[in-house]
Amino acid sequence: MQITETILKGCFILQSRIFEDQRGIFYESYHKKTFEQAIGKPVDFVQDNVSVSKKGVLRGFHFQTGAFAQSKMIRVVDGKILDVVVDLREESETFGAHLKLELSASTNKAIFIPKGMAHGFLTISDKAVFSYKCDAYYNSASESGIIYNDKTLNVDWEYPMNEIILSEKDEQLPTFKELYQ
Repeated sequence: MQITETILKGCFILQSRIFEDQRGIFYESYHKKTFEQAIGKPVDFVQDNVSVSKKGVLRGFHFQTGAFAQSKMIRVVDGKILDVVVDLREESETFGAHLKLELSASTNKAIFIPKGMAHGFLTISDKAVFSYKCDAYYNSASESGIIYNDKTLNVDWEYPMNEIILSEKDEQLPTFKELYQ
């Protein structure tokens, strides 16, 4: 497994080595010892979640605050998404910056997102199955988010805005400035 830090400090891309033969493929999606050595700290994942979305569904930007802040390891097991991570750590030199990448079942890439970052994704295949590990349990009282089309963050979703499908909750999220200025 190859693990590379992104432009957002503490946020890593994991690339699994794929073994393929006439039967199909095999890859190791996670190896705790290798992962923790690469990022330089222990991470205790306590919850696994799966999300299934149809084309055009945008989820995010989501994060949890306080004692329930979560680090996440995200992987697409079927389909393709445009994944976006936003650095919300006010002490960070990349505060307010975002990272955008495509994740798909065919690339076998995963992304580790540390506490203090928001996450959102857009399904760009007909369907996507999205799997993620969390190092803290979900707590609805600690849930927060930023509106997907925030003008300060200025994320180009590379998708027709009139075709995006949002939940009512995601349509009502505050702006970056409402939370951080």
